[in-house]
Amino acid sequence: MNELMAFEDEVNEEKEMGSRNHSFVQAKIPALLFNDERFSVFVELSLDTSQIDLKPFGLKAKEELKPDVCVYPKSVGFNDDDDDLKMQDMPPLAVEIVSPKQNLSDILSKFKAYFALGIKSCWLIVPPIKTIAVYSQPNHFKTFGMDTSEIIDEIMEIRLPIQKIFG
Repeated sequence: MNELMAFEDEVNEEKEMGSRNHSFVQAKIPALLFNDERFSVFVELSLDTSQIDLKPFGLKAKEELKPDVCVYPKSVGFNDDDDDLKMQDMPPLAVEIVSPKQNLSDILSKFKAYFALGIKSCWLIVPPIKTIAVYSQPNHFKTFGMDTSEIIDEIMEIRLPIQKIFG
Protein backbone atom coordinates (compact mmCIF):
# COMPACT_ATOMS: atom_id res chain seq x y z
CA MET A 1 0.00 0.00 0.00
CA ASN A 2 2.85 2.43 0.81
CA GLU A 3 4.31 1.82 -2.65
CA LEU A 4 0.99 2.81 -4.22
CA MET A 5 0.84 6.02 -2.17
CA ALA A 6 4.43 6.87 -3.10
CA PHE A 7 3.63 6.27 -6.78
CA GLU A 8 0.54 8.52 -6.56
CA ASP A 9 2.60 11.26 -4.91
CA GLU A 10 5.22 10.95 -7.67
CA VAL A 11 2.54 11.16 -10.38
CA ASN A 12 0.90 14.19 -8.72
CA GLU A 13 4.27 15.91 -8.33
CA GLU A 14 5.09 15.27 -12.00
CA LYS A 15 1.66 16.56 -13.06
CA GLU A 16 2.23 19.83 -11.21
CA MET A 17 5.77 20.29 -12.50
CA GLY A 18 6.41 23.57 -14.17
CA SER A 19 7.97 24.11 -17.54
CA ARG A 20 10.35 26.65 -19.03
CA ASN A 21 7.53 29.09 -19.85
CA HIS A 22 5.80 28.48 -16.52
CA SER A 23 9.04 29.17 -14.65
CA PHE A 24 9.80 32.25 -16.76
CA VAL A 25 6.40 33.82 -16.06
CA GLN A 26 6.58 32.77 -12.40
CA ALA A 27 9.81 34.78 -12.10
CA LYS A 28 8.53 37.76 -14.09
CA ILE A 29 5.51 38.55 -11.88
CA PRO A 30 7.58 39.08 -8.69
CA ALA A 31 10.21 40.96 -10.69
CA LEU A 32 7.61 43.37 -12.07
CA LEU A 33 6.02 43.91 -8.64
CA PHE A 34 9.33 44.14 -6.75
CA ASN A 35 9.54 47.94 -6.82
CA ASP A 36 5.90 48.47 -5.84
CA GLU A 37 6.25 49.66 -2.23
CA ARG A 38 2.73 48.45 -1.39
CA PHE A 39 3.49 44.74 -1.74
CA SER A 40 5.57 41.78 -0.66
CA VAL A 41 5.63 39.01 -3.26
CA PHE A 42 6.10 35.32 -2.48
CA VAL A 43 6.62 32.29 -4.73
CA GLU A 44 5.30 28.80 -3.86
CA LEU A 45 4.22 29.86 -0.36
CA SER A 46 2.02 27.37 1.53
CA LEU A 47 -1.32 28.77 2.68
CA ASP A 48 -3.00 27.14 5.68
CA THR A 49 -6.48 26.09 4.56
CA SER A 50 -7.41 24.13 7.68
CA GLN A 51 -10.20 26.63 8.44
CA ILE A 52 -12.32 25.31 5.55
CA ASP A 53 -13.12 21.91 4.07
CA LEU A 54 -11.52 21.64 0.63
CA LYS A 55 -13.54 18.55 -0.40
CA PRO A 56 -16.51 20.52 -1.82
CA PHE A 57 -14.07 22.19 -4.23
CA GLY A 58 -12.89 18.81 -5.53
CA LEU A 59 -9.32 19.43 -4.40
CA LYS A 60 -7.02 16.66 -3.23
CA ALA A 61 -5.21 18.98 -0.82
CA LYS A 62 -6.27 18.71 2.79
CA GLU A 63 -4.79 21.57 4.78
CA GLU A 64 -2.75 23.71 2.42
CA LEU A 65 -2.72 25.26 -1.02
CA LYS A 66 0.34 26.67 -2.70
CA PRO A 67 -0.20 29.38 -5.34
CA ASP A 68 2.56 29.90 -7.89
CA VAL A 69 2.79 33.52 -6.69
CA CYS A 70 0.99 35.38 -3.95
CA VAL A 71 1.01 39.03 -3.05
CA TYR A 72 0.67 40.42 0.47
CA PRO A 73 0.75 43.96 1.81
CA LYS A 74 4.30 45.26 2.36
CA SER A 75 3.88 44.77 6.13
CA VAL A 76 4.04 40.99 5.54
CA GLY A 77 7.67 40.47 4.64
CA PHE A 78 10.67 38.71 6.08
CA ASN A 79 9.92 37.54 9.63
CA ASP A 80 12.81 38.07 12.05
CA ASP A 81 11.06 36.29 14.91
CA ASP A 82 10.02 32.99 13.37
CA ASP A 83 9.61 31.38 9.97
CA ASP A 84 6.13 30.24 8.94
CA LEU A 85 5.72 26.85 7.27
CA LYS A 86 2.12 27.74 6.37
CA MET A 87 0.67 31.21 6.27
CA GLN A 88 -2.42 31.62 8.43
CA ASP A 89 -3.36 34.98 6.88
CA MET A 90 -4.43 34.83 3.27
CA PRO A 91 -2.88 37.09 0.65
CA PRO A 92 -5.16 39.50 -1.17
CA LEU A 93 -3.83 38.15 -4.52
CA ALA A 94 -3.04 34.61 -5.67
CA VAL A 95 -1.54 33.88 -9.10
CA GLU A 96 -1.70 30.51 -10.85
CA ILE A 97 0.24 29.79 -14.04
CA VAL A 98 -0.95 26.92 -16.20
CA SER A 99 1.76 24.35 -16.84
CA PRO A 100 1.60 21.92 -19.79
CA LYS A 101 0.38 18.97 -17.70
CA GLN A 102 -2.04 20.94 -15.55
CA ASN A 103 -5.80 20.74 -15.80
CA LEU A 104 -7.55 24.12 -16.11
CA SER A 105 -10.58 22.93 -14.14
CA ASP A 106 -8.29 22.09 -11.20
CA ILE A 107 -7.02 25.67 -11.15
CA LEU A 108 -10.55 27.08 -11.35
CA SER A 109 -11.51 24.84 -8.40
CA LYS A 110 -8.54 26.28 -6.51
CA PHE A 111 -9.82 29.77 -7.28
CA LYS A 112 -13.18 28.92 -5.69
CA ALA A 113 -11.33 27.76 -2.59
CA TYR A 114 -9.13 30.88 -2.62
CA PHE A 115 -12.19 33.14 -2.70
CA ALA A 116 -13.84 31.11 0.09
CA LEU A 117 -10.66 31.67 2.13
CA GLY A 118 -10.94 35.44 1.65
CA ILE A 119 -8.48 36.02 -1.17
CA LYS A 120 -9.77 39.03 -3.11
CA SER A 121 -8.19 38.57 -6.55
CA CYS A 122 -6.85 35.62 -8.56
CA TRP A 123 -4.89 35.66 -11.78
CA LEU A 124 -4.92 32.80 -14.24
CA ILE A 125 -1.92 33.01 -16.56
CA VAL A 126 -1.95 30.84 -19.69
CA PRO A 127 1.53 31.01 -21.28
CA PRO A 128 0.81 29.10 -24.55
CA ILE A 129 -1.73 31.73 -25.63
CA LYS A 130 -0.10 34.64 -23.74
CA THR A 131 -3.30 35.43 -21.87
CA ILE A 132 -4.08 36.51 -18.32
CA ALA A 133 -7.53 36.35 -16.76
CA VAL A 134 -8.00 38.49 -13.66
CA TYR A 135 -10.73 37.08 -11.42
CA SER A 136 -12.54 39.28 -8.88
CA GLN A 137 -15.02 36.49 -8.05
CA PRO A 138 -15.13 32.79 -8.95
CA ASN A 139 -17.10 33.36 -12.16
CA HIS A 140 -16.28 36.99 -12.86
CA PHE A 141 -13.10 37.82 -14.74
CA LYS A 142 -11.52 40.07 -17.35
CA THR A 143 -9.16 38.63 -19.94
CA PHE A 144 -6.05 40.37 -21.21
CA GLY A 145 -4.07 39.26 -24.24
CA MET A 146 -1.18 40.55 -26.28
CA ASP A 147 -3.57 42.89 -28.10
CA THR A 148 -3.83 44.94 -24.88
CA SER A 149 -1.02 47.07 -23.54
CA GLU A 150 -1.42 46.13 -19.88
CA ILE A 151 -3.28 43.95 -17.47
CA ILE A 152 -5.41 45.76 -14.94
CA ASP A 153 -6.41 44.36 -11.58
CA GLU A 154 -8.94 46.85 -10.23
CA ILE A 155 -9.22 45.10 -6.85
CA MET A 156 -5.48 45.29 -6.18
CA GLU A 157 -4.97 48.51 -8.16
CA ILE A 158 -2.21 46.85 -10.17
CA ARG A 159 -1.34 47.67 -13.77
CA LEU A 160 1.40 45.69 -15.49
CA PRO A 161 2.59 45.83 -19.10
CA ILE A 162 1.63 42.48 -20.60
CA GLN A 163 4.57 42.57 -23.04
CA LYS A 164 6.98 42.46 -20.06
CA ILE A 165 5.31 39.39 -18.60
CA PHE A 166 5.71 37.27 -21.73
CA GLY A 167 8.66 39.04 -23.34
